[in-house]
Amino acid sequence: MNFISTAPLVSVLLPIRDETDTIERCLAAVLAQDYPPERMEVLVADGMSTDGTRRKLAALDQAYPHLQVFDNPGKIVATGLNLLTLRARGEILIRVDGHCVIAPDYVRNCVNRLKAGGVDVVGGPMRSIGETFISENISVATSSWFGVGDSAFRTTTGVTKPVDTVPFPAITRKMIAQVGLYDEELVRNQDDEHNYRIRKAGGVVLLADEVRSDYYSRSSLGSLWRQYFGYGFWKVRVMQKHPRQMRTRQFIPFIFVMSLLLFTLGAVFIPGGKLALTALIGIYLLANLLASAQTASRRGWRYLPLLPLAFATLHLSYGLGFLVGMVHFFHRWVDQERKVPVLPDQWVDGRW
Repeated sequence: MNFISTAPLVSVLLPIRDETDTIERCLAAVLAQDYPPERMEVLVADGMSTDGTRRKLAALDQAYPHLQVFDNPGKIVATGLNLLTLRARGEILIRVDGHCVIAPDYVRNCVNRLKAGGVDVVGGPMRSIGETFISENISVATSSWFGVGDSAFRTTTGVTKPVDTVPFPAITRKMIAQVGLYDEELVRNQDDEHNYRIRKAGGVVLLADEVRSDYYSRSSLGSLWRQYFGYGFWKVRVMQKHPRQMRTRQFIPFIFVMSLLLFTLGAVFIPGGKLALTALIGIYLLANLLASAQTASRRGWRYLPLLPLAFATLHLSYGLGFLVGMVHFFHRWVDQERKVPVLPDQWVDGRW
C-alpha cells in the first residue's frame, strides 16, 4: 500500500470571526500542506463576521473544492469548534486559528506523532510575529518568561515533551469521543479546559518540536489588553470547574493587582502605607526594567523603550480580568456543570 491509501483522513477546523487581515494567508498555509490533499478536508466556521472576512471566504470556497464554510451563530470559538467537529469526517482533527500560519509539514508531522502511539493530542512551539513596531514588541513580550510565565509553547523551542496544553492541537477522533466536545460557556480558555479533561481521562498532550506555527500578534496595546483581560476573566470559570487545572503562574498577576489595590487603600488609611505602596511599585518597576533589558539584549535593543509597557499590559490586564471574574462568578463556586453538547449516538466507540 502507498502512503496516500493508508494516510488517515484529516479534518482541519478553523473557527474564525472578523479575520479579514489574516484569513487569506492562514488558509493559504492550510491548503499548501504537503499532506495528500485527497486525505484532508478543511472546514471553516465563521462567527458572523462583519469586516469582509466572509467575502474572502466565498472566493476561496469556489477555488478549493475541499474547503467548506459554515455559519457559526454562537460567534465564539467553542461553538464553532463543536459545529465543525460534528461535521468532520476525519480520523484526526486539527484546530487552526485565523491569526496563525502553520508550517507546510504541520499536518504530516502531527499525523506521524499520533500514528506512532502513546499520544492523544499534539501541537508545537508557536512563534509570535509582529507586523508593526508595536506588534513586534507585543510578540517579544508574549514570548518571554517574564511576560507569560512558563507557558512552554510560547517560550520553549528544541524540546519535545508532555505538557498541559498546546496551541492549534491535533486530536484523535477517539479521544474526542471519550471526553466530549468543547464547553460552550467559555468565551476564552476553552482549549485549556478541554486539554485538562483529556489529561484527566489519561490522555497525553505532547509538545512536539517539529510541529511549528507562526502567530500574528495583536496590533495595539489596547487589543492586547482586551485579549488578556478576557483570558484572566474566563480563567476564573475554568478554575471553578477544574481547580486542579490551575498553575502558579496563573495566580501571580491576580496577586499583583490585589496587592496594588490593598496597598493603595493602606496608603490612605494606615500610617506608613504610602511607603509600602511605593516599595511595591518600585520592586515591580525594577523587575520589569531588568526583564525588559535582558529580553532586549537577546531580541534587539530597539524593543527596550516599549517592552516595559507591553509587560505591564500583560500583567495588569490578566490580573484585573481575573479579579473581575472572581466578582462576576462569585456565586458559581458550587456550579461545576459544563455546557458541553451531547455527542450523537454515532460517536459511540469513536464511530462517526
